[in-house]
Amino acid sequence: MLTMMDKRKLGPNGPRVGAVGMGCWAIGGHFTLDGRNDGWGQVDDAQSVRSIELALDLGASLFDTADAYGTGHSESILGSALKGRRDEAFVATKFGFTYDEGSKALVATDVSPSYIEWASGKSLKRLGMDHIDLYQIHVGDLSDDVADRAGEALESLVEKGRIRAWGWSTDNAASARRMLKFPHFVAVQQELSVLCDGPDMLALCAEAELASLNRSPLAMGMLSGKFSAASRLGKDDVRAAGHSWVRFFADGRPKPETLAMVDALRDLLTTGGRTVAQGALGWNLAHSPHTIPIPGFKTEAQVRDNLGALEKGPLPAAVMAEISDILNKEIEHV
Repeated sequence: MLTMMDKRKLGPNGPRVGAVGMGCWAIGGHFTLDGRNDGWGQVDDAQSVRSIELALDLGASLFDTADAYGTGHSESILGSALKGRRDEAFVATKFGFTYDEGSKALVATDVSPSYIEWASGKSLKRLGMDHIDLYQIHVGDLSDDVADRAGEALESLVEKGRIRAWGWSTDNAASARRMLKFPHFVAVQQELSVLCDGPDMLALCAEAELASLNRSPLAMGMLSGKFSAASRLGKDDVRAAGHSWVRFFADGRPKPETLAMVDALRDLLTTGGRTVAQGALGWNLAHSPHTIPIPGFKTEAQVRDNLGALEKGPLPAAVMAEISDILNKEIEHV
């Protein structure tokens, strides 16, 4: 049973959810973006369902997915796994990338009011639910006018009872700040990990009491501690696809400088009997009371490792200070 210390509030007046959530990108299976693979290799749907059920048993409640992941497959699997347990879960999904389900390809972007109406209906059907707890804009950069129209449409969905609240997956704190005028804007989803800080967005979350959902808290797996210079990822893995935004891997290989940084931090991250992944998630939890890291998973073993961070808790202040010193020295040498 989770204590209040193991839970975090979703927005100023929102519910409390497990402090470590579950990111459902990897269980979506194969799909492409800009003609390049955007999935995480082959998936076993039965294992995905077992992993979600285990996560619920271990205290997770927030599950973050998107209609883009496998062009709907991730949502369908999550919905199947939550049948009979919907009241135990807080479901967040995203919209904004148009897709071709037949070819499993993301095609373009659209956050117009008419598309939001259509996309939310499709997501609800795949999830098998009558409402979405948190509906998020997936496209990170929008003009002010387009963002405002999207916000108005999302507020309308709240009034209709189709969603409870909404957020935006963006690393642009200035753009996110503009959305504070909307009463049901309660969360941002930002990239945040030991290897990628986001102070401006965290400051906004502290000021406005927004939840900060942290995508890639394990730096696309680099902070799992399992990679070495000999590691090679298959061509069906997003980290080997050549996307410009994949920062810690090149051609399916972990970057040497990133491996060196993980090695420099390893002893600190594993303090108190933590695994490297648990230490990395503990860093997120200690960094701000508003953070909710959402590490990805494909297996029960990964779920157990990630959610072990709930038992271990945030990293101690002294360890956080030592990590900060190492990171600052690295910045000085760049």
